[in-house]
Amino acid sequence: MRERLTGDAGREQPDTALVVLAAAVATAVLSPVVWLGWRASRLGIGEAIRLAASDTAVDVLANSLVLVGVVTAASVALGVPLAVVTVQTDLPFRRLWTVLAALPLVVPSYIGAFAYVSAFGPSGVLPDLLTQYGLGFVTPYLPTVYGLGGTALVLTLFTYPYVFLTTRASLLSFDTTQLEAARTLNHSYPRAFRRVILPQIAPGVTAGALLVALYTLSDFGTPAIMRYDVFTRVIYVELNAFGQSRATLLSLQLLAVTAVILALESRVSADTSSGYGSPASASPVVSLGRFRWVVTLLPAGVSLFTLAFPVGILTMWLVRSGPGYSGGGLAFEPAFALNSAYAAALAAGVTVLFALPVALYAGRSNSLLARAVERSTYIGYAMPGVVLGLALVFFASQWLTQAVGVGVARAVYQSLPLLVFAYVVRFLPQAVGATRSSVAGIDRDLVGAARLLGETPSGAFRRVTLPLISPGLLAGAALVFLTTMKELDTTLILHPTGFTTIVTYIWRVQEAGYYGRAALPALVLVAVSGLSMVPLLKGSDDA
Repeated sequence: MRERLTGDAGREQPDTALVVLAAAVATAVLSPVVWLGWRASRLGIGEAIRLAASDTAVDVLANSLVLVGVVTAASVALGVPLAVVTVQTDLPFRRLWTVLAALPLVVPSYIGAFAYVSAFGPSGVLPDLLTQYGLGFVTPYLPTVYGLGGTALVLTLFTYPYVFLTTRASLLSFDTTQLEAARTLNHSYPRAFRRVILPQIAPGVTAGALLVALYTLSDFGTPAIMRYDVFTRVIYVELNAFGQSRATLLSLQLLAVTAVILALESRVSADTSSGYGSPASASPVVSLGRFRWVVTLLPAGVSLFTLAFPVGILTMWLVRSGPGYSGGGLAFEPAFALNSAYAAALAAGVTVLFALPVALYAGRSNSLLARAVERSTYIGYAMPGVVLGLALVFFASQWLTQAVGVGVARAVYQSLPLLVFAYVVRFLPQAVGATRSSVAGIDRDLVGAARLLGETPSGAFRRVTLPLISPGLLAGAALVFLTTMKELDTTLILHPTGFTTIVTYIWRVQEAGYYGRAALPALVLVAVSGLSMVPLLKGSDDA
């Protein structure tokens, strides 16, 4: 990258080339929104109103809002008590329960949904056991795992850690002397919590709740497996049924609801630093007494249903499948894992290249344009995967056809470069964030010294800047690689024909009901996801 010295020695200002390059990256990231808007503009006003007011659109909106409300409320009801007992009480093995309470983020929610359906669905483990022991007549009376109930249960179990982690961070920042003052005024702990603690940790709780709401709204795999019609599932169904007009309108509605949640999250995040006193000790402030082991049942029970149960079910299916399990000819091949790793490696490399100019520009400039360029990279991260996939389908199959011809469009549509570009749009903020923090930590005097010793701008970048920011680049690349390996939505829509990855294989065999065939790749994804949690868990400090 070229750099220019202005003013004081060692003080850098991004030159025009860097600004243009960063702006070009931001434009590329924003392009899917443009393509989606272009497709929507081709609908007549009357047609758009008719589709938006149809019974399907109204039902999907209602279902989505109900699911978001139920999952968010349930996650708060689960995450806040877990945060309290692991921070402010003398719960036995607090560090262990803290790690286990955060670990459900390791399990992709669609893997959790697959595990629960394979256990309680019509062809699952429970009906098989009942039939084996002569109780098959009970099966029709079992509650269904499908629909709102099952979808809300699975999403709650695997998203509540967002609330747990943000609430726990707020509790660790809470000045416990305020609680001690309340206790001296003869306030019981529940009353003191309600009047003193809760108002001050409310921003943290709300931030976690909004993250849960955003995830729930954008999730595709769980509602699809649980057969519950929300925006993401219906958009995917309409796209495959060539109902592109309805899919477009539903995508715009989904983006509108997502924008509202993002606006709320932004306002809450701006206020999370208020209401805290001096840094507090992590030492417990409440003694559970004889109830210590009873309260332990809460984190133990949650860990049972979020970790032990899905991993146990997947392991059982793996053992039951055995070497002679036919699986309808859908055998897992090592090439599928290699395809996943290959696509993820490409995505990681390209994403880092895209992130570098943005991170350098944002790390060196506080201008309005620099902030706008950096924040624009988060648009794709906030966009639900099915909407991004739909936008890129419009670009490759329709816009390119009109702009440059059918031949080019066919070459781009469902190609690996298009899939990698989708990954870049989705996960660019992960690389930008990791790299920008490294850029911000560079001593500008070192670069200035290199320039004064005769280094060219590119030479100073190569010999000074690049080695210093390489840890951030590598961390961003690793995070993008691990996240790409388990990405479902865009992979299903955009993967090239015949290019089977771990997630597309899991999706295919679970739809066919061959649960044993999905066990091994699902466990591989859980392990891969676990690697992405290592930095978070290393940063979790509990005395």
